[in-house]
Amino acid sequence: MPAGFTTGLPGLDEVLKGVMPGDNIVWQVDDIAEYKSLVEPYAKAARDSGRRLIYFRFASHEALIPDDFGAEIHRPNPALGFESFVNAVHEVIEAVGMHAVYVFDCLSELAATWLADQMLGNFFVLTCPRLWDLETVTYFALYRNFHASFALAPITDTTQFLLDVFRHKDMIYVRPIKVQHRSTQSMNTIHAWEGDRFRPITNSTIISEVLVSSRWPGLRSDTRLGFWRRIFNEAQQAHDNVCAGRCPPEHEHGVFERLSRMVLSRDDAMLRLIHRYLTLGDILDIRDRMVGIGLIGGKALGMILARAILKRDAPDCHAVLESHDSFHIGSDVFYTFLIRNGAWWIRQKQRHAETFLDGLEEARTRILQGHFPDYTLDQFQAILDYFGESPYIVRSSSLLEDAYGNAFAGKYESLFCANQGTREQRLKALLDTVRQVYASTMSEDALRYRRARGLLDWDEQMALLVMRVSGEKYDDKFLPHLAGVGFSLNPYVWHKEIDPRAGVIRLVFGLGTRAVDRSDDDYTRLVALNAPLRRPESNFNQVCEHSQRRVDYLDLAANRFSSGHFLDLLRNTPTIPVAMFASCDAPAENEGAAPAHALTFEKLLTSTPFVSDMRTMLETLERAYGCPVDIEFAANFLTDTEYRINLLQCRPLQARVDEGVTMPTISVDESERILEARGAIIGPSRFVRLDRIVYVVPRLYAELPLARRHEVARLLGRINQAECVQSQTTMLLGPGRWGTSSPELGIPVHFSEISRIAVLCEIVAMRENLTPDVSVGTHFLNELVEMDILYMALFPNLQNNYLNEAAFLDAPNILLDCIPGADRWQEVVRVIDAANLAHPERAVHLLADAGEQRATLFVSDRKSS
Repeated sequence: MPAGFTTGLPGLDEVLKGVMPGDNIVWQVDDIAEYKSLVEPYAKAARDSGRRLIYFRFASHEALIPDDFGAEIHRPNPALGFESFVNAVHEVIEAVGMHAVYVFDCLSELAATWLADQMLGNFFVLTCPRLWDLETVTYFALYRNFHASFALAPITDTTQFLLDVFRHKDMIYVRPIKVQHRSTQSMNTIHAWEGDRFRPITNSTIISEVLVSSRWPGLRSDTRLGFWRRIFNEAQQAHDNVCAGRCPPEHEHGVFERLSRMVLSRDDAMLRLIHRYLTLGDILDIRDRMVGIGLIGGKALGMILARAILKRDAPDCHAVLESHDSFHIGSDVFYTFLIRNGAWWIRQKQRHAETFLDGLEEARTRILQGHFPDYTLDQFQAILDYFGESPYIVRSSSLLEDAYGNAFAGKYESLFCANQGTREQRLKALLDTVRQVYASTMSEDALRYRRARGLLDWDEQMALLVMRVSGEKYDDKFLPHLAGVGFSLNPYVWHKEIDPRAGVIRLVFGLGTRAVDRSDDDYTRLVALNAPLRRPESNFNQVCEHSQRRVDYLDLAANRFSSGHFLDLLRNTPTIPVAMFASCDAPAENEGAAPAHALTFEKLLTSTPFVSDMRTMLETLERAYGCPVDIEFAANFLTDTEYRINLLQCRPLQARVDEGVTMPTISVDESERILEARGAIIGPSRFVRLDRIVYVVPRLYAELPLARRHEVARLLGRINQAECVQSQTTMLLGPGRWGTSSPELGIPVHFSEISRIAVLCEIVAMRENLTPDVSVGTHFLNELVEMDILYMALFPNLQNNYLNEAAFLDAPNILLDCIPGADRWQEVVRVIDAANLAHPERAVHLLADAGEQRATLFVSDRKSS
């Protein structure tokens, strides 16, 4: 009895989880030599095991198996026609019978001979199942980027294995695309062929570099609309003519203008940047990575523009960027999806202020249960085949996002996919994720944001950006070494050494979700780029206490987004490198104890050019945009000194610039002082007279059950919309963290529920150990900056901080005048007319000096305002 089936390469057998009777294995190659290198050990193993080895020799390329090798060589002639060729091949197969080993020449020459990709697919559909029935093992090959879907779709659907083979820097890589009837853990990723070993590559930097170099053809569906295809064909011809010197560069200008508005943006401000930094070639590259048609949206455009700006204006920075290989789901796919799933007319109600919240639940249900056309599904599958098992994130990229004037920070969903499981499971996960992001366009928070900015009747289509997650795999966890957000203008100047124009970054270890979400009792590292070692904390104990404790990552075993304590992660996954990011200290009282680690990022900031790179990057982008910018990024170290930065997002920062305003010097009598705060002041300095104060009583709020705390947040939203504050300058004070999703930590308001206030103050009074996380860069704080709302924190129990709570408790509460029927909340929420805190002819003022990090609320003469 012959030995079991094998590829002849033990490492490859391990990747494929063994070769089984009936397996048809299709290799996509760039060069026949790559296919031959795989055929040789496979054929030798078959011959040595005593199996019948059948070689179909019909192509013009060099022979894969020599005549004297011992194989049975058959030479069917494809020039005789499809039917003759099929019959000749099947006659051999039937005669040979069970358990043979087969090698076919490269099938691509069949399509060239028959002048029909579809016939190649037909041949495979006829032949592969019969080989399966006879429990054979067969090698086929196709030239990559050579065939239309008429050939590739039936081959992919029918075969058991479809694998990519490509060479990069003298190394051969193998990537399984389709694997059937196997456990798929770690299978659908790129493997480097190293001798007998096929080593999985999990580093995002290396993967994207290899795939970008592989001449991947893009998402060129055979079913694109004729108009779209015709325009792009003309554009490609114009581009080719210019590149070949057959016509001057100006010949591209008209085509570029037209396509810019079709694909990139219709916003004049963004178009000015597009015309300065992008080319027709850039648009053609986007076309090749695009599902459907339409615009790519603001978030995708911001990322592409930022990379182009750095490439031209800061090439040294561009050289450290991770390769970009994202995909775009065109905005028209969203419209088609809504129409075909019965949500279109519900969405039309959102164009009117009177009905913009009507039918939201029905629309969301229709979207979450919706179906996509087959041609869109084919392109989604092509994305997954490209990514393999690499994790990705589906990011909202609506037409209005990240443009001048409207950040839409955190208004729409961006969701990670760990991307593990069978091909079918991974496709289902992608479709569910796309549906969830589409459904987020129907969220009340997003619609209120649009109404507040007069955007309800604007064309707001949802395009999507599908990005590879930047990072590395450690055991069953995937995460980047660091991630964060950056502002080219620092709104939080906590020390005189800090130059707000130098910018600021907010760093986390792991996925960047902790840098943009304000969700739990944790901290991040805030870095002023001109004084990177200057921390808001005053001593090392505070540094350790306020360092990041929890890390977000993708759990590949559980196939989901997850988080865990940093020390647990370090203990359970010791291969994670932390020396660049964590400081450690062995406890003096126990010399045998493991060193304690704290995420300080000290070595990163002092021993690498990372700070300089980030500062140059932010300065360059601000100069190009003509205003401050806000970016998101991730970074990974390839060696102890070499790293790559993945620039994930760039948008204009809607912030008022404090041009060195000198604040008045005012002496406040102790009897006139209501509040004094030192530290954690974000926003330009100001001296304002207040009309209203809304005070959430910390002691009473802390006694509420968690569910009732959500009711308080909704009540504040009603106050925000009430006439009693709409035309007033209002200060809002309350305990814990504003905008948290964890009501045990603070007040879980949405930004739309506090959007009309002038000053927001967090009172550290709920828990003694809960210090405000100065969350520069979070979606919540971004909106405060965007709307020029002053943020401040008050520490009642610390020196130089003071709160005269009695002034708020003794003043008349006008809550019921603003919100009739809110009787149950009169003790917890107090709405105070500032005039009731002062004597006649006097007023309540706030003097906030961001440079000094000091704010005083006091009563003074009206004329001092």
